[in-house]
Amino acid sequence: MSNIENFLTASEEDAIVAAIRDAEKDTSGEIRVHIEQNCTGDVFKHAMEVFHYLKMDNTKEQNGVLIYVAVDKKSFVIYGDKGINEAVGKDFWDATKDSIAAHFKNGEFAQGLIEGIKKSGQQLSKYFPWFHGDSNELDNSISKG
Repeated sequence: MSNIENFLTASEEDAIVAAIRDAEKDTSGEIRVHIEQNCTGDVFKHAMEVFHYLKMDNTKEQNGVLIYVAVDKKSFVIYGDKGINEAVGKDFWDATKDSIAAHFKNGEFAQGLIEGIKKSGQQLSKYFPWFHGDSNELDNSISKG
């Protein structure tokens, strides 16, 4: 893919946003997807910058998860905030990354993102269950840069 607008179709984007809403219904955690055409520097460092730019580090329980994709670089990062990272082991993030990568390798970008969202939501609901009065702290839409 050479164009960020061709990375996902409108219906695929809708399915991803629906997956985010579904994953967040049982958790106080927050999940975001951010897609950029390219990242000229270190992808992980840039994902951390995007995490901050999207104000994902401002959640009450430090339980935000960002799935960042650099289309031209064919690279992605799953970045979890301090609260979720302290709750789950590194093997969880590795397994989630491997699942997304397998789908991406087959050109199934939307399915890879949806799978990563589902896995993240399952862990978030386990360690940060939804509670009465919880509000959605962050937008569920896909952000693009």
